[in-house]
Amino acid sequence: MRKFLAATVASAAGLVLAAGVIPGAAQAHDHGGGGDGGWTPPPITWSSCLNGAAECGLMTVPLDYAKPNGTKIKIAVSRVRHTSSDYQGIMLVNPGGPGASGLGLARLGTSVPDDVGDKYDWIGFDPRGVGSSQPSLTCDDEYFGYNRPYYVPVTRQLEKTWLNKAENYAEACDRAGGALLDHTKTTDWVADMESIRKVLGAKQINYYGFSYGTYLGQVYATLHPDRVRRMVFDGVVNPTRVWYDANLDQDVQFDKNMDTYFSWVADHNAVYHLGTSGKVVKAKYYAILQKLRVKPIQGKIGPDEWNDIFVSAGYYVYGWADIATMFSRYVNAGDEAGVLDFYAPPGDPGADNTYAVYLAVQCTDVQWPLSWSKWERDNWRIHAKYPFITWNNAWYNAPCLDWGAKAGKPVQINGKKVPPILLISETNDAATPYGGSLEVRQRFPRSVLIEGVGGTTHAGSLSGVACTDDTIAKYLDTGVLPHRVPGNRSDKKCAPVPPPPATAAATMLSTGSSRAGMPLLGR
Repeated sequence: MRKFLAATVASAAGLVLAAGVIPGAAQAHDHGGGGDGGWTPPPITWSSCLNGAAECGLMTVPLDYAKPNGTKIKIAVSRVRHTSSDYQGIMLVNPGGPGASGLGLARLGTSVPDDVGDKYDWIGFDPRGVGSSQPSLTCDDEYFGYNRPYYVPVTRQLEKTWLNKAENYAEACDRAGGALLDHTKTTDWVADMESIRKVLGAKQINYYGFSYGTYLGQVYATLHPDRVRRMVFDGVVNPTRVWYDANLDQDVQFDKNMDTYFSWVADHNAVYHLGTSGKVVKAKYYAILQKLRVKPIQGKIGPDEWNDIFVSAGYYVYGWADIATMFSRYVNAGDEAGVLDFYAPPGDPGADNTYAVYLAVQCTDVQWPLSWSKWERDNWRIHAKYPFITWNNAWYNAPCLDWGAKAGKPVQINGKKVPPILLISETNDAATPYGGSLEVRQRFPRSVLIEGVGGTTHAGSLSGVACTDDTIAKYLDTGVLPHRVPGNRSDKKCAPVPPPPATAAATMLSTGSSRAGMPLLGR
């Protein structure tokens, strides 16, 4: 599932450390419980990082916690220490993905209102296989290359091409990852979080999770309820839908969110000149997509890349004006360079790291359907009414059909013994649809849910919406949450993250800043 950071945390920058791969595939061993096997890591050696804003180091842990004397790997950890005399403990942060680097999130505390963040030690980390952790998993730097085969398999040849492409990627990951792939489940990440708690000498953790990070937090809290102090889950994953069904759920809401976006563009036709109705703007988007099947922009931006560029508009509002400006300049002035600016050139070393780890977790947390006919039926059915991202999403996850590591069984989430936690979701979140927040609210009977009413932004807390951000600050400061109301609904209603001014991007882009606010491509 596509998982991004909110704009306030999307600039997380990692420390660069040497990385390698673990040779040889090992027999899968599913310890299944997120336990640390009694492992206590040796002390971390810290040094300055993130341009002096934090300190970073490597934590040694077992590849397999059931074999603590066996192969070791290293987890990159970052820390920004508290500066207040009212110290409230360590705050682990995860950005989602799974697979996104979390080192830069040690700086998240500065975004909490009223200097409440100063009361915590903020702990970022690159989960196993990610970024600066060792080894760092990468399978094929060129996988997201230019002008890929059309996502929608309108011919058997296209279907076969994509199935082969996905199978080849899974095989490349099997070669590159070796034994690591057998130990990259969410429960393994939970065990690593326990190691972080131990190495930092904390009896309990506080935790702030975005997107997939909310599922990681759910699993941690289920397995270790006595070690939870305070938790914030923003963009809440539905634990009953992991992971195949969750992606089908996304397809529906993304399509609806794009209609919202195209209507916003039409409302600002005086700026963008793309049409006075969302229907007209949408038709232009799809007309260009079909045109690019025949003649890609500069031989690089075909229909898939065009689709990828627009996906972030379904995730959140931050880049709405930027994308609309690019769209307008291409339609009205033939500006091809502006389109290319929105799709990062493939081939940089480690370019597929986030994607590779995403698959390593999701393909092994739970068994995906092994019958392609089921995938085919489900995706064609949804595509018929909600075509925007359906086949894009299907092929993104298709390597799970051929993944080399053995799948386990997901933890049954149970928050009955967990102290009060804070849930946050916007009504029309596409990456983690709103129903997931209601499901988790039921499973954590002391939790409270803030709803960004009518919003389409995913994981958008600490973006300046006072109603939401001040509630977060009060909770992190005092532990006090809003009153929990009866029924299956949100407990506090707030305004959503607002769209940007329609003119802002036009001014910004004219000065050459064409990628402001754009996310990494991933789920």
